[in-house]
Amino acid sequence: MSLVPTKTLAVLHDVSQSVSMATPKSTEATALQDAIKLRRALDADLHRFPVRTPERPCLVVLSGLPGTGKSHFAKELVKRRSFIVVGSDRSRKALVSKPKYTKGEHVRVFAASHLLIEELLSEGHGVIFDATNLTDRFRQPLYEMAERTGAGLLIIWFTASREVVRRRLDDRAAGRSEDSYSDADWLVYCRLRPGEEAITRPHLVVDSSEDVYPVLEEVLRRVAGPD
Repeated sequence: MSLVPTKTLAVLHDVSQSVSMATPKSTEATALQDAIKLRRALDADLHRFPVRTPERPCLVVLSGLPGTGKSHFAKELVKRRSFIVVGSDRSRKALVSKPKYTKGEHVRVFAASHLLIEELLSEGHGVIFDATNLTDRFRQPLYEMAERTGAGLLIIWFTASREVVRRRLDDRAAGRSEDSYSDADWLVYCRLRPGEEAITRPHLVVDSSEDVYPVLEEVLRRVAGPD
């Protein structure tokens, strides 16, 4: 049974009017339908965490290149606190049968993900956005939707040594990785790396070549409240 009620269509449409990342009008309908498709893909997670957080919801924005440990960190955080994870890799697989990681594909995936995230925040869910979020163009809409919905905002930038990243991506390509959604390999990493922009807002830093748990505990402290 889908968790996309009829009113969700109207809510997502309203949200689509306020999302600040400009998309051509010809793609608005596609973004809306894509967001509804992503919502259906999250049915199991929404069944698992049906109760909204009683305190102010929080949007946790993960940022970093492929292989820097974002998805692993998100999984560890969800083990400790109720969050809905909206992942760009999972979303990409739901929307694109054979991802090529082009700019147009990025825009489509992120536009739909942003619509869905804002709807979930407006419903009171805590949300983790697990995506590269490498530039201000893609991060700014997240800052604005947190402000619009009154949600808390926590930004985390991920890094790791090139040797560690290369090993992880090689393991992923060989099917030895726990990440079942991402197809990003070393070539994708190398192509994206020059375009990474520094985060100018206050943020936490995770070097996943080292122990991530001190930062994980800091995140839990910052979003602490009755669960």
